[in-house]
Amino acid sequence: MSTIFSQIVEGEIPARIVYEDESTVAFLDVNPLAPGHTLVIPKDEYERLNDVPEDIATDLYATVHRLVPAVEEAVDADATTVAFNNGEAAGQEVPHVHCHLVPRFAGDGGGPIHAIAGDQPDLADDELDTIAEEIETRA
Repeated sequence: MSTIFSQIVEGEIPARIVYEDESTVAFLDVNPLAPGHTLVIPKDEYERLNDVPEDIATDLYATVHRLVPAVEEAVDADATTVAFNNGEAAGQEVPHVHCHLVPRFAGDGGGPIHAIAGDQPDLADDELDTIAEEIETRA
């Protein structure tokens, strides 16, 4: 079954498309967190970032890189929060990789990325070392 985003790519559902190339498409979020809130997706369905082939990931980042200044200029934003929710536990609602470009404005009441996780863990140095080693061996 195709996702709502794939249906947008196929033209089955209307969207305010702001950019499209061979492998990516970007459109305004229908439930924006700010004026200009844009979603950037690969045209093909991939549920999580680790499912995206390297060449498509490169294209996806290139589109994000291209659109951040365009979105900021279009809505006169001071900055942009760029975010992926990677998996349901992270808040991903549509199982199709998508990057949020959320324009930010001075005094908008939004917080930094550190505000999304609730209580921060208190990790000892040896725990941090172990986690770093585990990530390094898997990278």
